[in-house]
Amino acid sequence: MVRVWLAAVFALALAGAAQAQSKLEAVNLPTKLVPSPAKYSVLLPAGYDPSKGPYPLVLLLHGGGGDNGFLAQMRPAIEAAWAAGELPPAVIVTPDVHRSLYMDYHDGSQKWETFIVSELIPDIRKRYRVSTDRRQTVVTGISMGGLGSLRLGFDHPEIFGGLASLEAGVEPALRFEDVKMRNRFQRDDAFFKSIFGDPVDRAFWKKANPANMAIDNRDKILASGLQIYVDADDLDMFHLDEGNEFLHRVLWDHNIPHEYRLVHGADHLGKSLPPRLRDGFRFLTAHVLAPPAPDTSFAAGKATIDALRRKMGVKDDEPRPPFPSTEIPKR
Repeated sequence: MVRVWLAAVFALALAGAAQAQSKLEAVNLPTKLVPSPAKYSVLLPAGYDPSKGPYPLVLLLHGGGGDNGFLAQMRPAIEAAWAAGELPPAVIVTPDVHRSLYMDYHDGSQKWETFIVSELIPDIRKRYRVSTDRRQTVVTGISMGGLGSLRLGFDHPEIFGGLASLEAGVEPALRFEDVKMRNRFQRDDAFFKSIFGDPVDRAFWKKANPANMAIDNRDKILASGLQIYVDADDLDMFHLDEGNEFLHRVLWDHNIPHEYRLVHGADHLGKSLPPRLRDGFRFLTAHVLAPPAPDTSFAAGKATIDALRRKMGVKDDEPRPPFPSTEIPKR
């Protein structure tokens, strides 16, 4: 009897553990905007219940050469973030966008950005119990996915409440002709021509370049309160730290609030990536998905400092000074 009872208890424990696990699903979505059917993977949190919620929606974008299988690769880091309370229970989605740069192509043959905002997100909201509130909708990704996070967030702050861009594949320039080969050697001329036109349409590139997008869309970004996190690694094998440092300086010079983190001793790939993804989750949780109450613990002291600043002739609305230069320093 004791053995039977123990076996029953063990079976119930296993059943409970199975119910407590996250669930990975795959979806094929017919479309005319990109090669069809478009594929995306979905990770549902433990205990996901379509009768409850709605759940936050997190787009997790893969890098160049990747696909929607990236979600399965990052699943341990996501589950660790859930277990540690760094990310609330959310529906996580990774679409397979090939090596599209998350863009609508110059020739109109593939329209990936349009697909994501006009078909993918509505389809996710139709199939799963996710929020339609921008304050519960965020985007993050690595490398090309970091680039996609910036493009989607800067272009559509009415859809996304925040973005966490990790080691984004961005160039340190405001003009295509100023991009050096060290900052694009992984993207040859043929690749650029396939997306930006042959020859490369400089104006089209500029319109899709995150640094230019931040400048051009500044008023819309500020009005929306879009929360921005930019991560870079100082040993990046593709020199993407230079593009992200440049972007940080552009955001700073144009008074666009953001958090910037340069991770010392980290390369583009390796063991640092999962914890850095969790850092991005923590930012999105703290500033968008589940922000704490405002910190008023130093309110009296701040009032004193504010009064001193005004007494010394510093205006409250005076913009912060720009960096001396946005040129990338030589090493």
